Amino acid sequence: MSAYDEIRRRLTRREAAFEPCLPRAAKGPPVGPEWIHEIRHDGFRILVRRQGRRVRLVSRKAGDLTYRFPLISAAVSSLASDSWVIDGEAIVCNDNGLPVFDLIRNYRYGSSATLCAFDVLELNGQDLRDRPLEERKAALKMLLRPSHPGIAYNRHFDVDGSIVFHHACKLGCEGIVCKRLGSLYRSGRPSDWIIVKNPAAPAVTRETEEDWNTLGKRSR
Repeated sequence: MSAYDEIRRRLTRREAAFEPCLPRAAKGPPVGPEWIHEIRHDGFRILVRRQGRRVRLVSRKAGDLTYRFPLISAAVSSLASDSWVIDGEAIVCNDNGLPVFDLIRNYRYGSSATLCAFDVLELNGQDLRDRPLEERKAALKMLLRPSHPGIAYNRHFDVDGSIVFHHACKLGCEGIVCKRLGSLYRSGRPSDWIIVKNPAAPAVTRETEEDWNTLGKRSR
């Protein structure tokens, strides 16, 4: 194995180690002061990695999306720290300011996509996944100061989850994600992250149609 192949193998193994935390579905938001709530946006879930000058935008299935979203790439390249891994959602909004999935998946709109960042998994070479949620969010806020076009901190709310969900539905958003304070970042679907979907949102209708299409193919 050449030196180049060895470096490439190590980079691939390192990137594979950062698998996203996915929320579990629930019919309603959890109750209690130990939960915070975020608006769920209809876009592409991505992990953004930076090592020195090297920046990569990676999809849930490890696809390279760096070339698709130049505004996000430029924004994260301007951040002060030169080593980190950020978790977030790439979105493209319509004229009403609502993220639309049909826009983000259209290559023509990729140059206007922005990143809603909601977690940081590594910073300056230090793995933060074993740190409490609120510590990671505080570190992310500091990393994103001052503000940059193309990337923004995804605001969270510490009020009753039903209130946040009501307003998310009223705005036409996909729903909310509820996260337990003090929780660590774990790949897969831990019980500390819960998603409550707006049944009227286009994303939910799209997922239902995809499920039915898949079921129909299996029955043939």
